[in-house]
Amino acid sequence: MNIASDSDDGLQQLMGLEVSAVSFVRDYVELHFDGPVLRALSDPLGVYGGAAWQFPAPGSLDLMRCYIGETVDGYEEDPERILGLQFGEHRFVIPLDDDSSMGPDSAHLVGVDESGRTSPRGGMWIW
Repeated sequence: MNIASDSDDGLQQLMGLEVSAVSFVRDYVELHFDGPVLRALSDPLGVYGGAAWQFPAPGSLDLMRCYIGETVDGYEEDPERILGLQFGEHRFVIPLDDDSSMGPDSAHLVGVDESGRTSPRGGMWIW
């Protein structure tokens, strides 16, 4: 298992990948990339098309679905503050600070195994 100190490797694998699904699972959100899955355990926020949003505020679900089909072209990690993905002019951010976290983890990234299936065997990064 990989840990946050190896996170650059995990985030790098998302570069050039397209969001294939946005999933709302009880109290967290996932971005799917036809393989890897980024799980936001703290409430994500961002900007899409110039409109700021913060989950679970009204309208945030509609804006978050707009990320489907967008391609990751950059990322940022500040282990004390945020994990951010850039999609051209759009941004998706997972807060990592203690005040935003709902538990011991704020985000997970699950990689893909040798067959291309989502699996911790392909790496799992935890923030």
